[in-house]
Amino acid sequence: MSVRARTLGDMTSELPPTLRNLARYQYGVVSRAQALRAGLTEDMIRFRVRSDRWRQLYPGVYATFTGAPGRTAQLWAALLSAGPGAVLSYETAAELLRLTDKAAASIHVTIPRERHVAPIRGVSLHRSGRAIEAVQPKSNPPRTRMEETVLDLTHAASCFDDVCGWVTRAFARDLTDERRLRAAMDLRARLRWRAELHELITAAKGGDHSVLEYRYDRDVERAHGLPEPVRQAPFVGPDGQQGRRDRLYQAYGVVVELDGRLGHGPADQWRDKARDNAAAEDGQQSLRYGWEQVRWHPCATALQVATVLKRHGWDGWPRPCSPGCLVERALARLPVTAGR
Repeated sequence: MSVRARTLGDMTSELPPTLRNLARYQYGVVSRAQALRAGLTEDMIRFRVRSDRWRQLYPGVYATFTGAPGRTAQLWAALLSAGPGAVLSYETAAELLRLTDKAAASIHVTIPRERHVAPIRGVSLHRSGRAIEAVQPKSNPPRTRMEETVLDLTHAASCFDDVCGWVTRAFARDLTDERRLRAAMDLRARLRWRAELHELITAAKGGDHSVLEYRYDRDVERAHGLPEPVRQAPFVGPDGQQGRRDRLYQAYGVVVELDGRLGHGPADQWRDKARDNAAAEDGQQSLRYGWEQVRWHPCATALQVATVLKRHGWDGWPRPCSPGCLVERALARLPVTAGR
């Protein structure tokens, strides 16, 4: 038995059975209303708080144990403070569903639209007409389903890159699929970025696992008429370790690796070199691009990829994406006999 379970068992053993079981389920946190329904009186609750057996986390919400509450106890406290029908949502649901790797500074809670709740310290409140329907079954603490969470976050996103990031991450981590996400979209009469979401879902299903990969496909590859590569191409390194190459132009032996990480420490650099060396052993040439090249210089990146592809046997030509494109200027410098 864990330390938390033993401590919680000791602190709740004096409680009526109904409240004791509820406290264990809610990670040691109960509301005043729950305590009263279980048979405690207001005086009994006050005594437990004054004697430090219980600790008030929010008005009318108590930890039935001593010491600092853990993350899950904090989440339960926020839900109980928000009242009936409350469910964890947005960034907090994303945290619990493994859609993000870090906890948001504020706990996000959605309540039914017809309810009005006073502001709660450290809690971001949202209201929805579908709060009950959006709950993931048998979740503890209650949270919105994966698809509802993705759509909540994209609806609230301030820029396209954030929208793209939530969708591609959900697919890359195998947390949802095209059918479920499109079905969830159909249930919403109002949804920002709807057209973009349909495009993103198709791209993510096809192998775009990050915002950078989506931008490469859209702004570098398709915008300039480059040949279509294999996405997330599997490979086995010299040490037998399996991996995936972001983009493999298999017919020409050219690999494109896309790295959207802002921090790039020695360990990351070593892994990059190992991947590039493994590609070289397979007779492939590696090109590596980050945010700077793909977002701010897509035309120059497309021209470089096209140049390398042509050296490896591609007989096509890139096309300008717009007037003034670097590809247009490069083509203009070629002699007419070049076969364009």
